[in-house]
Amino acid sequence: MPQQRAAVRPRVRGTERSLARRTELIAIGRKLFADTPYDALSMDDIARQAHVAKGLIYYYFQSKRGYYLSIIQDSAADLVTFAARGRELPAVDRVHRTIDSYLRFAEQHQAAYRTIVSGGVGFDAEVHAIRDGVREAIVSIIAEGAYGRDDVAAAARIGLLSWVCSVEGATLDWIGRPELSRETLCELLTKTLGGVLRAIEELDPSHPAPPPARRGV
Repeated sequence: MPQQRAAVRPRVRGTERSLARRTELIAIGRKLFADTPYDALSMDDIARQAHVAKGLIYYYFQSKRGYYLSIIQDSAADLVTFAARGRELPAVDRVHRTIDSYLRFAEQHQAAYRTIVSGGVGFDAEVHAIRDGVREAIVSIIAEGAYGRDDVAAAARIGLLSWVCSVEGATLDWIGRPELSRETLCELLTKTLGGVLRAIEELDPSHPAPPPARRGV
């Protein structure tokens, strides 16, 4: 899927030390842009809060825009990697593992998750393309777990995409107000996915829902 490429981490050349420094700057930027809109942060603000010279940020990222997009691209790649865990498991267990891994990422990297899903800039075509790439990647991972393939028909793709969008909203609310345990939310989202898969099967019998497991799909 073309959109999926947006979620792939860009290759960066350099020494181990420079890569570690870049990673450190990405981690700092995740927190800064998760809490502050893009236009409200100047390069001077970023350098001051990161406790580095402004020239260092320019050296690694060329511009504030390049820095911001690198943060989102790296965060998106991490989220997709987390969600793709457990490919060796049976179909239903793989789906459950994907949802649990997705939630673990959001729980452990809240600033990064908010940056991916919310962007923090209003409408931004490049940021939205990265977010859409993440959505398509998660749809593919769920489709592979549920159907054993990701080349699904329109009803299945749109049904799964609608579920992924609802998961984003639920997850944002949850990390802001963790009233449920991660395990409970995972079960809830797994059950709602089961409903979506059964609805897809009714509309398109060529996409049968996986048999229900003890934990709920």
